[in-house]
Amino acid sequence: MSASPPPSSPAAPPVSQKAFHVSWDQFHRDARALAWRLSASGPFSSMIAVTRGGLVPAAIVARELDLRLIDTFCVTSYVTEGVQGEVTILKGVTAEIAAGAGAGVLIVDDLADTGATVKQIRALLPRAHIATVYAKPLGGPLVDTYVTEVSQDTWIYFPWDLGLSFQAPIADARR
Repeated sequence: MSASPPPSSPAAPPVSQKAFHVSWDQFHRDARALAWRLSASGPFSSMIAVTRGGLVPAAIVARELDLRLIDTFCVTSYVTEGVQGEVTILKGVTAEIAAGAGAGVLIVDDLADTGATVKQIRALLPRAHIATVYAKPLGGPLVDTYVTEVSQDTWIYFPWDLGLSFQAPIADARR
């Protein structure tokens, strides 16, 4: 087993995975593109951001769609980078939203990976509209709206997970 990288540099993607680094500018453009697509699907009475990854796109989408009533659905599923475990609900939704099965509610997350989190949400709120900025082949078919599909073996490095550091050329990784 290799030593951990220094805290100032991002860890290498898990074995046999590709890396996709998303800049703040690119993420902002992609989240706005998601809002554009969602503008034809509303109106939405409220929004739920899936924490933690859904907080940033939810802020952008809320601004673009002028949504003011925003709550969180708090979950954890990644044991370590690239290793997804069971989805654990840390904070659910209000009784009012649950009673309506999510009707009129927009749920926003950063990524639909394996679809495990989406399945949990769908079971609780079958009438909600679930949207993610990115989706992988296992998670994409389970959401209502997403912007960009990435391969299942790609690890996405979001801008809030990264610091500025040197990136080796792609050709160097193949040597």
